[in-house]
Amino acid sequence: MGQLPAFDHVGITVADLPAATAFFVGLGLEVEGRAVLEGDFLDTVCGIRDARTEIVMLRAPGGGTGLELSSFVRPEPDPGSPTAMANELGLRSVALEINDLQAVISRLATDGYSLVGGVGRYENAWLMAYVRGPEGIIVALAERIE
Repeated sequence: MGQLPAFDHVGITVADLPAATAFFVGLGLEVEGRAVLEGDFLDTVCGIRDARTEIVMLRAPGGGTGLELSSFVRPEPDPGSPTAMANELGLRSVALEINDLQAVISRLATDGYSLVGGVGRYENAWLMAYVRGPEGIIVALAERIE
């Protein structure tokens, strides 16, 4: 076995943990666990003294790579760019395979979330769209087509 036995999760820091959690649960992810972290472990790993964070770990029903949502209680979070586009350096999107892209886009629109661009078709294999979710997170939604 190589140096990388698994790709476990991607972490995103948010200000409103309940809203971000509800958004991703609404897309079909399931809450795997919740925790509050503080103390030497967190201070050492994140390099911030006296830090305290609340986290929610989410995964697809079939398992696979998780999504960790984290909200810092201490210190106050630094705001990111809620309107960042795909060409801005840094983590720009989280991709999820879904069924019925148009229905999901319509439902998210009623919740106030809009497309970044439009719906694209890739080689008669995928329909895909970027949706700007809570706190500006871009979520790539992809539907496999035949």
